[in-house]
Amino acid sequence: MSGKWPGGFINKTAPTVVGPTDGEGGSASGIWTLDQVADYESRGLWPTATLDRELFVWGLGGNGQLGDGTTVNKSSPVQVGALTDWELTFMGGSCSGAIKTNGTLWTWGYGNGGRLGLGNTTNYSSPVQVGALTTWLTASSGSYHTAAVKTDGTLWAWGFNTKGQLGQGNTTPYSSPVQVGSEIYWAKVSCGYNFTVATTTSGKLYAWGYNAQGNLGLGNKTDYSSPVQVGALTTWANVSCGEMQVLTTTTSGTLYAWGYNQSGQVGNNTNGPSAGKSSPVQIGALTTWSNVLGGNRSSFAKKGDGTLWSWGQNNFGQLGLGDVTDRNSPVQIGALTTWNKLGGGSQHVLATTTSDALYIWGNNTYGQLGDGTTTHKSSPIQVGALTGWNAVPTGSSGSANQTLVTFKS
Repeated sequence: MSGKWPGGFINKTAPTVVGPTDGEGGSASGIWTLDQVADYESRGLWPTATLDRELFVWGLGGNGQLGDGTTVNKSSPVQVGALTDWELTFMGGSCSGAIKTNGTLWTWGYGNGGRLGLGNTTNYSSPVQVGALTTWLTASSGSYHTAAVKTDGTLWAWGFNTKGQLGQGNTTPYSSPVQVGSEIYWAKVSCGYNFTVATTTSGKLYAWGYNAQGNLGLGNKTDYSSPVQVGALTTWANVSCGEMQVLTTTTSGTLYAWGYNQSGQVGNNTNGPSAGKSSPVQIGALTTWSNVLGGNRSSFAKKGDGTLWSWGQNNFGQLGLGDVTDRNSPVQIGALTTWNKLGGGSQHVLATTTSDALYIWGNNTYGQLGDGTTTHKSSPIQVGALTGWNAVPTGSSGSANQTLVTFKS
């Protein structure tokens, strides 16, 4: 079949489509207009091409977080099982997770505090399904907890809750997913060090949990155990938590940041123990930012022109600038203009290009760069020569020393 593009066309041999229960559907034979295809796609009735998506892992494995059935570190990519239906991945402190193409949620690794969501505190070295639901959409893990959004717009969380990061109005830990409030409008979620930030479908931004560094963006340093709206804007688009800083973009392409700023990770040309920001500050005047990624005291953002920028702590070369010098404002990484998806861990970063090549750099103590060594890299290196890398870990985790990436064949 062919897809749908502006000014494109639908070919005459479109496959059969199963119609809805009201009897409107039927065969997809003949010529279809773009509007007709768009309508069927919106109802989940237009067939999509099946892509095999394998899951590869490497790095620290001492608690089974690689999911390959062992507790051994790996410095080169190894495939997790033989399944080819992995959709996206996420990783936290010694734990990992993934969502499959059928909407099921799987976790593995360190189970302390119930952070795997499996109803216990047991470690698992292979993926285990979380419940039986097939409606999981996206997820993010922090140091000790995980939050996930379902396709119905509800938000769920589990794990440690010492600072109220699960959004339950208490500090009780939960080893199985619990719903955050009763709202059904959540869009994206990101977890930091004992705090959580999430956007809504209406463009609002909420935060809760640990706030000692002003990382909730609420103008104070008070912890909150339930979601509190950040400012009054309704144009928030992307959000990513670092260890204790937050990066966001708006629908107009502006970049904002706040939180801990010891190493310049906020990006506003300041740094130091008293340079933190407890409310959002705009970074520069540009309106061309399209995506963000927070790490452990380091920050990254992509522009609409495909360039990639970094700032903050750089002791392992995690800024990708060819040195180990900290920066307190955005600096471009190399000259590439084809960067696509961003992901990362504690002090290492992954990025794909528009051709699905995978690059990685930073801390390599446990082999998390996947190049067969434990040597740190201060500039991006390509992982192999293949160009089928698809999903890097959603968001970032300031405590993860493993790497999970899907490969489409």
